[in-house]
Amino acid sequence: MTNPSLDFFTNLVGKPLAENSPSPVSKWLDGILVGLEHGSITVEYTIRKDMCNPAHILHGGVAATMMDDIIGMTIFSMGHTAFYSTVNLSIDYLFSAKIGEKVTAKSKIIRVGKKIAHAEGEIRNEQGTIIAKCTTNLVSTSNEIKSL
Repeated sequence: MTNPSLDFFTNLVGKPLAENSPSPVSKWLDGILVGLEHGSITVEYTIRKDMCNPAHILHGGVAATMMDDIIGMTIFSMGHTAFYSTVNLSIDYLFSAKIGEKVTAKSKIIRVGKKIAHAEGEIRNEQGTIIAKCTTNLVSTSNEIKSL
């Protein structure tokens, strides 16, 4: 059985999402898809000034957006055609990232049930220090993702 969604993301490995993603948020975040396996996606981001708070460190809302975005991509890459919407997102902010730093966000789908999916995400800097981590639940909606 073929999975066009997985094929789509496989072809994006090593490429900027700003040029290739159908998601406006992914385009703005402008990460590079660096890893893909069943139930997990890894994206590298360079922290820009417009991603930061007044202290010039990665804004918590942007960190949340990074993890939420890649978790959604991951669900879709698993072949689910229904759109999954975030129900909750619980985040721990553990360290900061400054302008110009590269960080890596990674998703992990823990379980997909009939209606609810449970996942985890994390962001680490180049030294491997964890910047933020999350757990989330997503609900399968009646909206279908038509095509990429």
